[in-house]
Amino acid sequence: MHTSKFASFLLLFSVGLFSIFPVLRTDTGPKPTMEFTFNQEMLVTPVTIVSGILYECQQSDCSDAQPLTEGGPQGFRCTAESCDALAYGFAPYHRIEIEFSDGKTRQSNIFETAGFDSRYQVTVNPDDLSVNALPGALAPRWTTAVLLLCLCALCGGVLPIALIVFLIWRSSKK
Repeated sequence: MHTSKFASFLLLFSVGLFSIFPVLRTDTGPKPTMEFTFNQEMLVTPVTIVSGILYECQQSDCSDAQPLTEGGPQGFRCTAESCDALAYGFAPYHRIEIEFSDGKTRQSNIFETAGFDSRYQVTVNPDDLSVNALPGALAPRWTTAVLLLCLCALCGGVLPIALIVFLIWRSSKK
């Protein structure tokens, strides 16, 4: 009889526990990002960004350059004044190609991934782009991700096990 009540309780507890958490997706968690800010001091007339392509390269000379594949959250997006990228993972080397409102398409130097959340300053020259990595600290979203992971581990592992042990201990006392 105790086993039946215990099994019923565990079933209700499990349903309750899983109903308070949102549906888990395999696409959750932080992904590497790149943020590009543009400096136009070298231009006489300021321009705006029309479109852009981020090329991914495995070779340091970018002889194997391929545009970053668009899909799901992964992609390279530009506004009139900046660009950013999010990916499941970046290649070690990159180059950007940006079309501007003056009708020119400018290509950058080859640059390396600067970290998980990379930030770059792009100087717009009359005929090309110069990309330089900006120093950055550990992103605040890492702190959030670690805290969420600890909370999930606590709720998903430690608390249910502790409850089961307590209930077994309590039922053995009767």
